[in-house]
Amino acid sequence: MSSTEPAPSAVHVPVLLDRVTELLAPACAGDGAVLVDATLGLAGHALALLSAHPGLRLIGLDRDPDARAEAARRIEAAGSTARATLVPAVFDELPAVLDRLGVEEVQAVLFDLGVSSLQLDRPDRGFSYAADAPLDMRMDPAAPRTAADVVNTYPPKELARVLRVYGEERFAARIASAIARERDREPFTRTGRLAELVRDSIPAATRRTGGHPAKRTFQALRIEVNDELGVLERALPAALDALAVGGRIAVITFHSLEDRIVKHVLADGATDRTPPGFPVPLPEHAPTLRLLTRGGEAPSDDEVAANPRAASARVRAAERIRRAA
Repeated sequence: MSSTEPAPSAVHVPVLLDRVTELLAPACAGDGAVLVDATLGLAGHALALLSAHPGLRLIGLDRDPDARAEAARRIEAAGSTARATLVPAVFDELPAVLDRLGVEEVQAVLFDLGVSSLQLDRPDRGFSYAADAPLDMRMDPAAPRTAADVVNTYPPKELARVLRVYGEERFAARIASAIARERDREPFTRTGRLAELVRDSIPAATRRTGGHPAKRTFQALRIEVNDELGVLERALPAALDALAVGGRIAVITFHSLEDRIVKHVLADGATDRTPPGFPVPLPEHAPTLRLLTRGGEAPSDDEVAANPRAASARVRAAERIRRAA
């Protein structure tokens, strides 16, 4: 199978689909409203919103050419191609994309973070510890740095930092030391060898709980390879700047590092900045956002039972209520 062909076994189940479409519906309902799906993937959420709102226009961003190609096929099959513009871009490029398209403001923005079903279900992409494959993990296959580059070239202390910070791995130093020792013997090129080494590096008592022992290490490497947190920190403020008054943003996260960034950015926009000691709030310091969710909302038990990948998902959403002064 070539890298451009869709995986025949891949089944796309959009996470928190009903809640996301409910949260974004008021902003998408107007004729000519623009939705930016900043992480298009296989377009599950975007297709639901296009179907529900006949006047909606979609701008879909994704760095993965396989995902864009499959999303385009699905959008065409739904008869919505004329209302969709798909762009090869990382989501922190949103301002440049909108400028290029001549779009000054948008009514809705969606981020569905993490790894797409297409990436997970294609072993050759190297995202999964469950199948032996090239140690790659690039969301953009043309990007210069792979997971093998990180594993084989980072100094042990830097590698331990990546595993500890991005994977929240308690045994980061132990794993990094083992990797450094083994790569001197033979560089790492396959996910299977790395997953086995990580498993052997973690104490047996710890391995009995918490899922696959390599899960945190693979998450950390994926985040480092794709600069996921840096991209998110740059993209969220840009997305909020692009929102029209009355526009809405929804962000689905899959681990605490992403969720913490989203929580802080949205909470900051929903905070009154009137200096302490003033008797009344000052309009120019009023919040620019209204939070639409109470914390990070989790999927229902029924959704998790039907789609186990949804278990760690959380969604936060906000509405722009005024422009910043």
